[in-house]
Amino acid sequence: MDKEFWKEKYANQSTGWDLGEVSPPLKAYFDQLTNKDSSLLIPGCGFGHEAIYLHQQGFTNITVIDLVGDALQYIKEKAPSVQCIEGDVFELNATFDTIIEQTLFCAINPVLREKYVAKMSQLLSSQGKYVGLLFNRAFDGGPPFGGNINEYSAYFSSYFSEYTMDECYNSASPRSGNEVFFIAKK
Repeated sequence: MDKEFWKEKYANQSTGWDLGEVSPPLKAYFDQLTNKDSSLLIPGCGFGHEAIYLHQQGFTNITVIDLVGDALQYIKEKAPSVQCIEGDVFELNATFDTIIEQTLFCAINPVLREKYVAKMSQLLSSQGKYVGLLFNRAFDGGPPFGGNINEYSAYFSSYFSEYTMDECYNSASPRSGNEVFFIAKK
């Protein structure tokens, strides 16, 4: 699942993870944020519906990263102030106040999950939050790769001083009953 794998997914419009709009649970979270200047990162952003929504709401310090530049082009057209990085999040060196998890965790090989959670912790500022959605179900094959709260808790407890993880009550209908919403603090 390298850059070429994901590039082919975009080229063939095999983007089943893409809702075509901001995910409802994340929209609800964004709508209660008041500091529009805080630094936000969306790793594995795809077409960046969340970044575009944040831009439309007046957020000024949004960074997205994805392996595939074709996906980033869509964001650049819709939200020109968003900083778009074509690359691997594991190679990113910066700090952010909030990292938004939408679909990257479920897309990476599960053997990389602990390394990924460690990287998210490293990218957060000292008072930062890692916020988002994770699948709470199993899948045949992958990606996406599923998981459950117990598995995720094992990773998060090693890298975050505090976190909550609850079944999501306001998921988009195709994902209803299959997601958890989390907030992890450094």
